[in-house]
Amino acid sequence: MTPRQLQAPKARRRGVRVVEARRLLLKLPNVTEGRSYGMPSFLLNRRFLARFRDDDTVLVLALASISERDVLMELDPRAFFFTEHYRNYPAVLVRLAEVTRPLLMDVVTEAWRHVASLPPPRPRKKPARGRNRSESSRGPAAA
Repeated sequence: MTPRQLQAPKARRRGVRVVEARRLLLKLPNVTEGRSYGMPSFLLNRRFLARFRDDDTVLVLALASISERDVLMELDPRAFFFTEHYRNYPAVLVRLAEVTRPLLMDVVTEAWRHVASLPPPRPRKKPARGRNRSESSRGPAAA
């Protein structure tokens, strides 16, 4: 055997740039950029799929379940984590500098499948225009 054959298998390069993650998300069918809870986000059929946070070093990704997040955190605790804010929400935070590109592609694709399977969100009610709240409670003004 040659010295090259004795070397350990080459570890996959860790780290995905923001532009790569953004491109990956926008290549998926029906994913658009929009806003969710007032934050720039990636939406699938008007539903939240993902967004960047922490100066674009972390990707928040919607998941099917909290147990799915637990599996990801066991698989690669350097790349996947959550904060107290997301404790009871099926989402995972991904450190872009720590995740491998193939793993991120798999996780994003699986998240896309989950969100795509959800029914469309209910339309939001728009407030009535041109009427003052106090007018509507008293009925029409007397002529």
